[in-house]
Amino acid sequence: MLAAERRNIILQLLNEEGRVQAADLSVRLGTCEDTIRRDLRALDAEGSLQRVHGGALMRSPAEARFSDRQRMVSAEKLEIAQKAAQLIEPAMVVFLSGGTTNAQLASLLPKNFMATIITNNPAVAVALTDHTQIDLILVGGRVLKRTMVSVGVETVDMLRTMRADMCMLGVCSVHAEVGLSIPDQEEVAVQQAMIANAAEVVALVSQSKLNTASHFHVADIEEVNTIVTEASAPNEVLQPYRDLEIEIIK
Repeated sequence: MLAAERRNIILQLLNEEGRVQAADLSVRLGTCEDTIRRDLRALDAEGSLQRVHGGALMRSPAEARFSDRQRMVSAEKLEIAQKAAQLIEPAMVVFLSGGTTNAQLASLLPKNFMATIITNNPAVAVALTDHTQIDLILVGGRVLKRTMVSVGVETVDMLRTMRADMCMLGVCSVHAEVGLSIPDQEEVAVQQAMIANAAEVVALVSQSKLNTASHFHVADIEEVNTIVTEASAPNEVLQPYRDLEIEIIK
């Protein structure tokens, strides 16, 4: 079997099963594990999957630049943002992390809504410009242009001095075993600070990000209290999170 054929089969199996193991692929494809590992490395390098110990997981489609994702805000993302906005109660202090869904969420809050929003996402700050009753804190630092968030020591130090009732995470990848992961290492410490200093953590996750992994680990899935996803997300995909007693809002 040619390498291209073998790799297409690997991707097909990954799409169908959500995870592949090198040892299992070796048996199913009738080749040695070293060959399979080379295939997985090649597919990882081209961005088709995410290698993990012993095999591979699907890679999140959310690794595109912020500007590209912002131009492609879907009805499903808007649906998630609308549902998540309903979780924010008046007078709450809320962390809003990066991501286009959080920017949509901010724009959906009523103009007279009263709350404190703390964010490292400039798009959130722009969306809240006309919300006169919202106390807006834009956490400073160096801007990571690919994802349009502030990162670095200054950002993390500021967040460590703050306490929030809720953290709304725009998450790149969520997996019941791997946890939360993102493609940019510099953003890891920022999201970890938000999670550590929030009473409740809500992950805003489109269906395409469920059961995927990215390069840098943020937190174990047990850190998440609630997942908000679109109504069309299959129950069988969500069941592993329910089994961990995570609230699912569709």
